[in-house]
Amino acid sequence: MAFWSEQKVIVTGGNGFLGRHLVSHLRSQGVGALVTPRSKDYDLREKDDVIRLFRDHPDTTMVIHLAATVGGIGANRLHPGLFFYDNIMMGALLLDQARRFRVAKFVGIGTICEYPKFTPVPFREDSLWDGYPEETNAPYGIAKKALLVMGQAYRAEYGLNAIHLLPTNLYGPGDNFDHASSHVIPAIIRKMIEAQEAEIDHVTLFGDGSPTREFLYVKDAAIGIALAAEHYDDPEPVNLGSGYEVSIKDLAHLIAQAVGFSGEIRWDTSKPNGQPRRQVDTTRARERFGFVAQTPFEQGIGELVAWYRANRVEADQPHRL
Repeated sequence: MAFWSEQKVIVTGGNGFLGRHLVSHLRSQGVGALVTPRSKDYDLREKDDVIRLFRDHPDTTMVIHLAATVGGIGANRLHPGLFFYDNIMMGALLLDQARRFRVAKFVGIGTICEYPKFTPVPFREDSLWDGYPEETNAPYGIAKKALLVMGQAYRAEYGLNAIHLLPTNLYGPGDNFDHASSHVIPAIIRKMIEAQEAEIDHVTLFGDGSPTREFLYVKDAAIGIALAAEHYDDPEPVNLGSGYEVSIKDLAHLIAQAVGFSGEIRWDTSKPNGQPRRQVDTTRARERFGFVAQTPFEQGIGELVAWYRANRVEADQPHRL
């Protein structure tokens, strides 16, 4: 609490899915001041806007950069250029101006998509450079990985305390349920609930169900980011995960049970599977800053389903990229 009371923090993306949970957690920790810039006021892809952000808040001590242009497999395939450009520009401009305005610490949020397509499981941070990312999300992953390198370079040349975190797939209340850009958990939940309402006896999902994923409850992710921001000061990237690996096929059945969907689950094998397996080694996060995810997966899925049913109007709104 003493640490956070002395901090003035800019949280980019602070009004988004992860950002709202992080902001809530930082306030519970007694953060001294908190700035959550909105895109209508500051376009973080534009140098002049980023400079103005720091001029408007000259005593900022920390930046936690969550803002991102992101989506599921479909969105990645449709917008590879957009995903690369937006993410690399936002991160590069923020890092550079944080250095110029003498911000003490920069917390960069990367992505599990930075890892090579065929990384040995569990993913260890030392494997990050052992191959090319999975093709459908490579532009996004490479843009984020470039920001890891930039942070390390700025640490070496300018002394900027930049750290880089690699969260696994997030889920939880406030998730994006837009058909065009949602990730796998909200996409399946929405499909199954809409099939129930329309009395359709099946749903069709991407791929063949064989890939595995690791999911991190968004409130756990917020705690992990805050712990790293307070306690971790080294250049090496750090995984944030739950340690729980589940196949997409098993995930679909788990969600069906949570939703109460009893219809058939069909698989469209003309659609890509994405990366074959994802599970991270969480040793570094546990040893360096004491982060261990606490939310059981079934509990988290149940809470997300309940949130979605209670917030359909908000949740079903198109998600602007």
